[in-house]
Amino acid sequence: MKWLYDNWYKSTIFLAIYLLIVLCIFVMKTDFALFLIWIQMVVYLLHQFEEYILPGGFVEFFNKKPLGSQKGDFPLNKVASFWINIPIIFIAYPLSAILAGYIDISIGIWTAYFSIINALSHVGMFFKYKYNPGLFVSLFLNIPVGAYTIYYFASQNLVSMNAQLVGLILGLLGQVVVMIYGFKVLKPKVR
Repeated sequence: MKWLYDNWYKSTIFLAIYLLIVLCIFVMKTDFALFLIWIQMVVYLLHQFEEYILPGGFVEFFNKKPLGSQKGDFPLNKVASFWINIPIIFIAYPLSAILAGYIDISIGIWTAYFSIINALSHVGMFFKYKYNPGLFVSLFLNIPVGAYTIYYFASQNLVSMNAQLVGLILGLLGQVVVMIYGFKVLKPKVR
């Protein structure tokens, strides 16, 4: 597991490029709505690339700024970062996209909402701390691609208003869980 904790994020750029190519070749022209669900994962992989590789430093930033720690690797560390990101982006995102393709397209709409809501947390941190790793992809990909996906689904009547609401609630709940973990579990460890 140590190898995974130390290296999982190094795969993000390669997975994003590979997935984008596959989606453009096999999905974009045959099922554009499904393409928009899958593209959320590509965008989020690029988001993680900015957070952890180029320029990277999200763990240190989050520890020192929002959590107020003196240490760059405490209380958020590589292990916690792995267990925050892997279940959401590497498991829930693709599973939702697969189910959206085989069962009902509305199953994947929560990913667009989560992408926007998480991106807005980076924008919010900008106003207090200035640049934070993940901000640029949040502004230029997460928010516009997520918003376009929601708009497209609404304008094409692909999902009901109730499905949109469920997607919004699930996206919000995902971000709330991450925030609770950060500020109710990790931040008290700093004191």
